[in-house]
Amino acid sequence: MKIGIVLAQPPSYSETFFNSKIKGLSEHGYTVELYVRQKSLENANYKVVAAPKLSKNRIVQLFKTVFVLLSLLPNLKRVSRFIKLEKSIGRSSSQILKNIYTNSHLLKANLDWLHFGFTTMALQSEHVAKSIGAKMAVSCRGYDMDVYPLKKPGSYNLVWSNVNKIHAISKYMLIRAKTNGMLNTTENAIITPAIKTSLFQNNIEKQIDKTKPIRITTIARLHWIKGLNYTLEALALLKAKGIKFSYEIIGEGSEYEPLRFAVHELGLEGSVNFRGKLSHQETLKRLENSDIYIQYSQSEGFCNAVLEAQTMNCLCIVSDGGALPENILDNETGWVVPRRNPKMLAETISRVLSMDSLALRVIRTNARERVLNEFTIKNQIQAFIDFYE
Repeated sequence: MKIGIVLAQPPSYSETFFNSKIKGLSEHGYTVELYVRQKSLENANYKVVAAPKLSKNRIVQLFKTVFVLLSLLPNLKRVSRFIKLEKSIGRSSSQILKNIYTNSHLLKANLDWLHFGFTTMALQSEHVAKSIGAKMAVSCRGYDMDVYPLKKPGSYNLVWSNVNKIHAISKYMLIRAKTNGMLNTTENAIITPAIKTSLFQNNIEKQIDKTKPIRITTIARLHWIKGLNYTLEALALLKAKGIKFSYEIIGEGSEYEPLRFAVHELGLEGSVNFRGKLSHQETLKRLENSDIYIQYSQSEGFCNAVLEAQTMNCLCIVSDGGALPENILDNETGWVVPRRNPKMLAETISRVLSMDSLALRVIRTNARERVLNEFTIKNQIQAFIDFYE
């Protein structure tokens, strides 16, 4: 069976979800090819096909278009089917021509499944799978379901009417897909992210030393949806109570300046450190040295970082945003706090710090064992095999 996965670019080393999926399927005898808009410099152990680039120079673009159209001559029947399907929904001739150009690498592909790694990647490519005689699948992730439809309501209607099967990374994502128009009759499967368990074999014994600053970590893009401003407000409340801590934020993004200003305004200078983007290995080292992990996002599709934090024996406190309550079981493997409530977040952190070491050890053990047993790559790959079969 040949599976084509469509992404913006090849996954980086740290994007374990896609890398583990591709590697696992290949090891089970599937042929996996990656179709991207832009190739990266990282080496890939699988076939990577890039879409033709658009040029701002109209003359250059004209020649490139002619070249691409000529290259599609051996696939004229597919192109003809594609044009017919595009016309049937009233797309303009200019948009159809553009879609032929940008999808030309897909129109040449010989596949059993064409799987768009993000729902947004399927936009303007909704008719490709039918045109090449393949089944179409899409994955529903956080930005796809929580953010993009707010900007463009109804944008997935054509996707839903053409897709054969939907993959959601959580129960929450599947609910959001239905809210955004997914047909109830469409086949679907929930396959969560997973971790490479071999990286987490060492069971790190931890105990909070209350004579030293509490070590707190968050891994997140510096983006409004991650709720970092609420986390900072909660930490300011803790500081006012005399609780000493060191808070590290690992990640980069457009909200750095507003967040950096918030640190100053809240009097958190010296207690908060922005570490920027770190390698996976460096990030795990930070988690190893952390007491508490906080993910107080307004919404998450699932969040791999929370899984990894649990295996590193961090005490995890998360919001009730999105699928985080599926990731953390409240009062069993961590704590779930209503989102956008800094006061309640501060109170939860204080309560955790007041718990005796034996109770905290039970929480850590529950969390680590649940992740290592349920969120494994082995389970994930078998789920994908079942998905395609």
